[in-house]
Amino acid sequence: MTTGTQAVQQRWARDYVFDAMRDIGIHYIFGVPGTNEIPIIDGTSYPENHVEYIECLHENIAIGAAMGAARMTNKPGVAVVHVTPGIAHAVGNLFNAARSQVPLVILCCQQQNELVTQEPLLASNLVEIARQFTKWAHEVRTAEELPLVLQRAFKEAMSPPNGPVFVSIPWEFTMRRIGDADRLPGITRISPHFTADAEAIREAAMLLAQAQNPIIVGGDAVGYAGAWHELQQLAELIGAPVVLQSFSSLANFPNDDYHWQGELPGTQQGVRQTFGAHDVAFLVGFSNQAQVAVFKYSDGPLIPPGVRQVYLSNSTWDIGKNFYGESALFGDIKATLPLVSDIVRQHRPAGADARNDRLRELDASRRVAWDQYLAKAMTQDEIWAVVVADALRREIQARGLGRKFVYVHEAVSDSAPFQYLLPLGTESAAPISYYCVGGGSLGWSMPASLGIKLERDGWQSVETSLVVNAVGDGSSLFYPQTWWTAGHHDLGVLYIVTNNHEYHTLQLGLQQVIQAYGSSPGYGWKPKTDDPDYLRIHRPAPDFVSIAKALGGAEGEIVRLPENVRAAVKRGIDHVLLKRQPYVLDVRTAGDTPPTPPTPQAARTKALQRYLAQPPLDVFHEEAVSALGANGEGTPTPNLRVIF
Repeated sequence: MTTGTQAVQQRWARDYVFDAMRDIGIHYIFGVPGTNEIPIIDGTSYPENHVEYIECLHENIAIGAAMGAARMTNKPGVAVVHVTPGIAHAVGNLFNAARSQVPLVILCCQQQNELVTQEPLLASNLVEIARQFTKWAHEVRTAEELPLVLQRAFKEAMSPPNGPVFVSIPWEFTMRRIGDADRLPGITRISPHFTADAEAIREAAMLLAQAQNPIIVGGDAVGYAGAWHELQQLAELIGAPVVLQSFSSLANFPNDDYHWQGELPGTQQGVRQTFGAHDVAFLVGFSNQAQVAVFKYSDGPLIPPGVRQVYLSNSTWDIGKNFYGESALFGDIKATLPLVSDIVRQHRPAGADARNDRLRELDASRRVAWDQYLAKAMTQDEIWAVVVADALRREIQARGLGRKFVYVHEAVSDSAPFQYLLPLGTESAAPISYYCVGGGSLGWSMPASLGIKLERDGWQSVETSLVVNAVGDGSSLFYPQTWWTAGHHDLGVLYIVTNNHEYHTLQLGLQQVIQAYGSSPGYGWKPKTDDPDYLRIHRPAPDFVSIAKALGGAEGEIVRLPENVRAAVKRGIDHVLLKRQPYVLDVRTAGDTPPTPPTPQAARTKALQRYLAQPPLDVFHEEAVSALGANGEGTPTPNLRVIF
């Protein structure tokens, strides 16, 4: 029998994984145990490896948790998945990671190399499953190749732009004995801080300086670069509103800056009208450029042809991906923006001061409108999302938790109140204080909260003392097993389930489809009913507090009235901070559920009134969009998120 002392002195090929993680400073592996993975998981039992195995109950939870850890540390999250079912189960969040440029290293333990060709149990072409959603996907050919492959995998995941990497390892390779001197020497680091070409910078700066009505679109590369200040300076210089890419993965611009206008609309018409009000668009780190659900070429491109486009990105793929860019800057956002601003400052744009004055006025009026909306919400007999967002804001501020909280957002049909009211500004937050994903595959946020909470200190000087995850009832049902891991590891996360007993975002999507195709030549499709039962989550209605209690021992409560929200949020925060255990608030938010006796039309009218009462975030373009509607471009569509 091998003694513990002797075991420490022995090394196997699996230990190359821990060499890589030690070099970078990664302390967690996420996964679901399978026989093939046990040699790697066993390595976490050795204290000298400084790695803890976080057992999840589904591979997509493991990937989501690894994404959360990666977001907080700016280092690759590591997950180990089990052969074909493992990577297949993980595809949803692998896709999210790819679209959100999250660095991951996913290790998948393949069946024995000598057996794979015979099509044994669980085996398949694993690389083909993962390839389209990764920067690099590879199956190790010999045990001797492991150091080379692992060094490349971690290097590539961290290289700009970041992203997931997949490595399939025939599992017998992980048990191959190696000598004590056989170690991974390190992981190559490629600095992301490179600037664009000087002549290209001058060309771009002059286009911006000469613009009569510029717009800035801030994408995820802004947040990852920590370039709030640099983009604020440029917005002030040229007097431009700053709109964010739809489904931004981070807070890509501070919401207390008066240039901030929220995210681009989620409709073709809305995006066209936003860009159509401008002569020059500066697209900064703009990666996900077509975040709409319904598109028709006959209605025109998302960016009208009259808009001159200037790009800045650390990814050549995102520069001119869908549209011609008159000027293209390939470089790091934070390093390049000051050089652009220096040249613009020498050629002070005409009209910038007047545009800034107007933006300040609109910002002030927006605050008044939202205060009035909140006051109206407090008088209702149902809970509007703005009440929940305001309660969170007040508690975070009252407790002095600025830069000590992370908000994880998957309440997708109620985004605006959280994005606007939460203290996601320069004094109390950083880009990573807000976490969403650009892929749209639902069920990611609860898993992500695990990895975020495990990492106490974020790389942008953000702590995770308080982690709040707002998630729709439909999204929460994808992976409620998350609550087991949260309870098992004493992860004090406040889960707020915005429970409207329906797939509300799909109901909004159905209305978009009807509007787009219901009367279109060659289509003319309309559903048998525009209030289908299959978009409801009832009969029986899930009891989320009971589900969390059964799975993870979590405490919680149901909240039904707006006047009770603040106290419930306070109790929830007290619980997660003091007891360090998860807490679930089942908040019965307003939906479209017909009353008894059923009067669907009345219910839809009530819901429409609620949305129409909600002020816009993009106050700058509200006037422009209304004017375009009056000129025959169609009635403006409310900026509602839709995921099909």
